[in-house]
Amino acid sequence: MVSIDTFRVRRYTAATLLALFLLTLFVQQISSADDADQETARLVAKMIPQFHLNRQSVDDKVSSQLLDEFLQDLDPQKLYFLDEDIRKFEPFRTELDDMLKSGDVHFAYLVFEKYKERLKAQMEVAHHWIDQDHDFTKEEFIETDGDKLAWAKTQEELNNDRWRKRIKYELLQYRLDDDFGKEPDADEDKTSLDSKPRTMEEARERLHKRYRNTELAIGQYSEGEELEIFLTAFTQCFDPHSTYMSPFSWKDFEIQMRLSLEGIGAALRSDDGYTIVAQIVPGGAAASDGRLKVNDKILGVGQEEGEIVDIFEMKLSEVVRMIRGPAGSVVRLQVKTADTEEVELISLTRQKIELKESEVKGEIIDTTDRVGRPGKIGVISIPSFYRDFAGAQGGGEFKSAAIDVAKVLADFSEKGGVDVVVVDLRNNGGGALTEAIEISGHFIDKGPVVQVREPSGYVRTLDDERSGVMYSGPLVVLCNRLSASASEIFAGVIKDYKRGIVIGDTTTHGKGTVQNLMDVSPRQPFRLLQGGDRGKLKLTIQQFYRVNGDSTQNHGVRSDVVLPSMIDHWDLGESFLDHALPFDSIREARYSEGRMMNSELAAALQQNSETRVAKTEDFQKLNRAIERYLAKKDRTSLPLKEETVRAEREAAKEIEDEVDTPLEAQNDTEEGEEGPVFPENYYNDEVLNVTLDYLAGLRGKLTVQR
Repeated sequence: MVSIDTFRVRRYTAATLLALFLLTLFVQQISSADDADQETARLVAKMIPQFHLNRQSVDDKVSSQLLDEFLQDLDPQKLYFLDEDIRKFEPFRTELDDMLKSGDVHFAYLVFEKYKERLKAQMEVAHHWIDQDHDFTKEEFIETDGDKLAWAKTQEELNNDRWRKRIKYELLQYRLDDDFGKEPDADEDKTSLDSKPRTMEEARERLHKRYRNTELAIGQYSEGEELEIFLTAFTQCFDPHSTYMSPFSWKDFEIQMRLSLEGIGAALRSDDGYTIVAQIVPGGAAASDGRLKVNDKILGVGQEEGEIVDIFEMKLSEVVRMIRGPAGSVVRLQVKTADTEEVELISLTRQKIELKESEVKGEIIDTTDRVGRPGKIGVISIPSFYRDFAGAQGGGEFKSAAIDVAKVLADFSEKGGVDVVVVDLRNNGGGALTEAIEISGHFIDKGPVVQVREPSGYVRTLDDERSGVMYSGPLVVLCNRLSASASEIFAGVIKDYKRGIVIGDTTTHGKGTVQNLMDVSPRQPFRLLQGGDRGKLKLTIQQFYRVNGDSTQNHGVRSDVVLPSMIDHWDLGESFLDHALPFDSIREARYSEGRMMNSELAAALQQNSETRVAKTEDFQKLNRAIERYLAKKDRTSLPLKEETVRAEREAAKEIEDEVDTPLEAQNDTEEGEEGPVFPENYYNDEVLNVTLDYLAGLRGKLTVQR
């Protein structure tokens, strides 16, 4: 008779042998990975426990998380992999850590091969269901939360349940559009991305095109891109902001940080294998030349000399790399025009293009005209804390958010000064820590700005080391749930020094960690501009704390005055991200508080704002829309019966159509056009009213409304 313990040992041994057999068999199906890829994986696996803030080891726990994270990234809705695929991946659950340490990335390519195989098959299923007639009177539902679904057991379940319902849902959305069934306007541009199908035939063609584009895009993934996705899934097992960037991704990141690129000044999109001009950037070579237009198709690309390369069905990122190049060099484009469909050859001289839409802007508002109360308010919009690191090292002029803020403040002064300054950080996801410190220094005198904890536990204080300020008057910081990282450092220091007030959503994003860019290299990992053609590791190496000792991690910076906002109720913020680091606090730094804010004044400002909001019809419409959103927020099973969905839409439309100004948009103009820094809408006008109340409070003239 076999004892229970012996039986357990034998069962475990058999399971282990089976797992090892499957693992070995599976790996043998894939050819050897590129030597550079192996070295990249080995270095990343070595650098993370060495430099990450938590010094966490790469072990079986991380391996298990990596398996789940990787599959979630590829197939979050469980529309491609079958349960049998997942069972074949399971033997790797506690092996991936050891494989990565040895540079073995076979698993990533193995999963991608299966993913692309499944996706190709499901695209055929999608096209089949697009052409079928669907019963929109039937009472059935689609589950939209992949976490609530198990992996499909059979191909039939995947095809006839999940994909049939997915296509039915997408067709239903078109049927419910207000313009569906109506004749298009004579001057309507049907090639525009904003155009909507008017007939079921057009809706079907739109979906066919969408899924052809999906298959084409996934099919064009290179092994380097597959490795990037896999290694990023690995890094994000440690925290949500650590990522691996391939050399090409690093180049794109670098462009965003320095707010300039060298090229022709055109944004491109891919559609059905064609490269199409999506936007002409003002001030670029294409805009100056005038021949290249939005919706033109680029058929081929050539340099100043040599042949024109056919780019049909070429990956968009590859096309972009061919078109980009040093300023002063020539690129030739074979273009099929949208207007005449004639093919012509356009030669353009590349130039340096400044990304103006992302830079700091300022505006002085006369509030007498705007809200009927006297005052001059200077608004500074900071979309990001950008910095051209290479230019800064060169010692000459370079692009910097802090420099641009200083220019705006100087401009305010030259125009006779302002009564108060509003710094608009809505939707600002952060950027360079250096910029946050320097911009803080424009508004506070010499002193600590942020405290930084190293992996060793050592805490150092980063100071504004320049005496004096550029602006010493009343200050308002405007934030929302998308204000993160460097934005929170700035908002936190203004709040802690009692230098001004914070207005906006209940709190900011809650990202209280610092990432550093390291070359994936066995030597000198902290050298930012080292050659490093194995890419970069953006790794969380520090956690920052406000001067009062609180981390902004998870909790963010709370507003002194909270205004109604839809996104304040979305699941946005660090606390909603997987593997987010926890909040904690340390000893406060030595700093001197100012006298430009106190709890009594904050309460009075909030009271006055709530009184105005209650009397403002637009805010009340918004509050009704928020109530409706909250009532439906957690519903993930959606009806597919047209009558039911139409009734829900009509009920929602009565409320949502009334809210005609998007609060989260800082500019309602078309992309690429210049517009007001602080557009007129009820939300922005309430910010101005709170600001004027704040100014009155500092002067001892604030009347609290009841």
